[in-house]
Amino acid sequence: MESADIELVEKHRKTDPALNELYRQHLDYEKKLEKFDKKLFLSPNEELQRKELQKLKLKGKDLIEKILLTYR
Repeated sequence: MESADIELVEKHRKTDPALNELYRQHLDYEKKLEKFDKKLFLSPNEELQRKELQKLKLKGKDLIEKILLTYR
């Protein structure tokens, strides 16, 4: 996320429960993906999990972006 988007999220997440939850999930997905990225080799199951996390993170980011459009 761009720094301007992060600032906007931080400004409104306390008053917007949906935005807060989506952003919390986004950060959680980032942490989980970082763990996979630190590994030198991923098993086929881990690779599937990583791809699913990427999809969930992207979907959440799209939803966050829609919410942020209302605040711009």
